[in-house]
Formats: sequence, structure tokens, C-alpha cells
Amino acid sequence: MSLDGYIAGPKGEFDWIVHDPDIDFGALFKQFDTLLMGRTTYEAMLAQGEAGHMPGMQIVVCSTSLRQEKHPGVTIVNANAGDAVRALKAKPGKDIWLFGGGVLFRSLLDAGVVDTVEVAVIPVLVGGGLQMLPSPAPGWTLEPTGHRIYPKSGIALLEYRVGTRRS
Repeated sequence: MSLDGYIAGPKGEFDWIVHDPDIDFGALFKQFDTLLMGRTTYEAMLAQGEAGHMPGMQIVVCSTSLRQEKHPGVTIVNANAGDAVRALKAKPGKDIWLFGGGVLFRSLLDAGVVDTVEVAVIPVLVGGGLQMLPSPAPGWTLEPTGHRIYPKSGIALLEYRVGTRRS
């Protein structure tokens, strides 16, 4: 996320996201066996040739417009993402990673199925675009569980447990 709260620019661009060589992506990916995303993120990955190339990961895409028969390598959820996440959480396995989708994130918070928020804050001001938590949304308390600053890039990794919903 940018310092001003965006996960993509006004046209969906994410070229402002810098990579830090000290971030251990191998260890990060080992925490998860399910990758959950919205349609827009999935289509961006498709355009880059990355969708479906996540060995050991079940990819779940929440979309009211995509049809399962046209996307055999992933699981398409067309209705009630909250119920789908509850069903995934009931199965044995590793954690589920919500990998993009501010509107999806908001709906999953509303459904009460988000346990933690881990965000890498990129030191850039995008100035507009797709918000991490689009309005309107109720507030939530967050309890800090960890943090790390990566000096080479200035990225701040922030970790929180989701607390209570604020009115």
C-alpha cells in the first residue's frame, strides 16, 4: 500500500511498488496455501502471465462476472465471499492470503472473516487510485502484533490482529 492508502493507482497501475531484496518472499509464501483475490487483481495477473503460476497454492477469485468454466485453473466464487472464506477456514491447511482487492477486503471485514491485517507500506504518495479500504466502510480497531522496517527501500511492514468494529 502507498503511504497515502492506495493499493493501485488511478488506472490500476502498480509500477510504484518497489521491491526490497531483504524481504524473504519464500518464507512469506510458505505461510499460505490459499490465495484469495478479486477479479481486477486476477485479471492483472492474467495480463502479466502470472495467474495460475503459484505452485502449492489454491487460487480463489471472487467475482460476480467471471464464470468457472472459462477459468479452470482457479476456483471462482460468484456469491457471498464471506461464506466462501468461512468454508475455506474450516478446512485444514495453512493461512489464506487476501492478495489484492480493496472492495473484497471491505466485504470480508464486514463479514467478520478477516483475522489479521499485514500491510507493507511503500514510501510513495500515489495521490489517488484504488484505496486499501474503499469508502464507505465502518472503522475497526486493530491490535499491533508486529512490525519491521526495511532500510534499503524504506518499506514498513505492519502487522495487526483485527479487533472490534466501530460504529
